[in-house]
Amino acid sequence: MISVFVDGANLYSTSKALGLEIDFKTVKEIFGKDLLRINYYTAILPDGQYSSIKPMLDWMEYNGYTIVKKDAKEFFDSATGRRKVKGNMDIEMAVDAREAASHCKDIWLFTGDGDFTYLVQSLKRLGAKVTVVSSIKTQPSMIADELRRACDVFMELEDFLALQRPMTIVKEKSRWS
Repeated sequence: MISVFVDGANLYSTSKALGLEIDFKTVKEIFGKDLLRINYYTAILPDGQYSSIKPMLDWMEYNGYTIVKKDAKEFFDSATGRRKVKGNMDIEMAVDAREAASHCKDIWLFTGDGDFTYLVQSLKRLGAKVTVVSSIKTQPSMIADELRRACDVFMELEDFLALQRPMTIVKEKSRWS
């Protein structure tokens, strides 16, 4: 069985840097019947504020994704004079992946964040095979070198998307299928 953990912000940045649109229906289909769970982690604007990601999250949840979300924090950056929004989901993703390793020995992480290096090492000590999907094709690379070296398998995002249907890689905007 396979458990998949998607760092939404990181996957968005990686796909944007590569000029790709992610077809989340196909992402789920690629894993087929071996998929135990697929979690998508994201911070959203607090209730009452419109976010363009909400319709996509609703679609994903309806189609078998577990959406793990929390309100983003807004703050004023005095150095730049701009309003910034921050939402870190690393702890939630790490805890869920660690818990999954007790009953699932094939863990996939869609992230390039080096903060997950220790998680990968821990999952491997528990006997899990860890695959990380990100990209080294961008400048700079979207995956931290230490994370790429720590995992059992590193897969380029473009190569992953081409596993089932070559048309998964779309250079123009589309719905989520």
